[in-house]
Amino acid sequence: MKRLLTLGLALSAATPALAHHPLGGLPMETFAHGLLSGVGHPVLGFDHLFFVAAMGVAAAFTSQRFTAPLAYVAAMLVGCALMTAGVALPAAEIVIVASLLVVGGLVASGRSLSLMPMLALFAVFGLFHGSAFGASVAGQEGGVGGAVFAGYLIGLAAVQYALALAAGFATRGLLRATEASSVNARLVGAMVMGVGLFLGLELVEGPLVAVLVG
Repeated sequence: MKRLLTLGLALSAATPALAHHPLGGLPMETFAHGLLSGVGHPVLGFDHLFFVAAMGVAAAFTSQRFTAPLAYVAAMLVGCALMTAGVALPAAEIVIVASLLVVGGLVASGRSLSLMPMLALFAVFGLFHGSAFGASVAGQEGGVGGAVFAGYLIGLAAVQYALALAAGFATRGLLRATEASSVNARLVGAMVMGVGLFLGLELVEGPLVAVLVG
């Protein structure tokens, strides 16, 4: 349990470190700006950070723990590009919350999917996380240049892949969870599900209050 708390604090500590936009809200104008924004955005909110951690833990118990997270990364980049081009995926926020519940629940269950279904799951959720990242670029007045966008995509891909691998290594090493059924690994999944439930309540809080008041 002590090791689990340490891992949770480590994941949480990543957010304050980059909780403010790396550019202080200024527009992205250079490759370096795009790169810094790409590195910062995946840890701006618990939704992306904890999903990537859960994905890394789930991947750690497959035969392809180093390559499985790439299914998410590739799809995430596609989703980001689609959003930047004006193709928004429906109900992205709801699906992102669902991704925490589903992948967190998978890890909490102590079972591991076979490789292909897991890759498909990572890819589907990657599209929606990418769409959310693309909104930051699509919302910038005047758009961004090719170099800025390239830097942004590189930053997004690199930091999330690194976080996924780090979560897997921490679970197997720090928490000494060598199998998907290990109690410590399952507790990580439960923690991610808890974050998903919290964010889900935040989503329904506004509409629910409006219905009650109205």
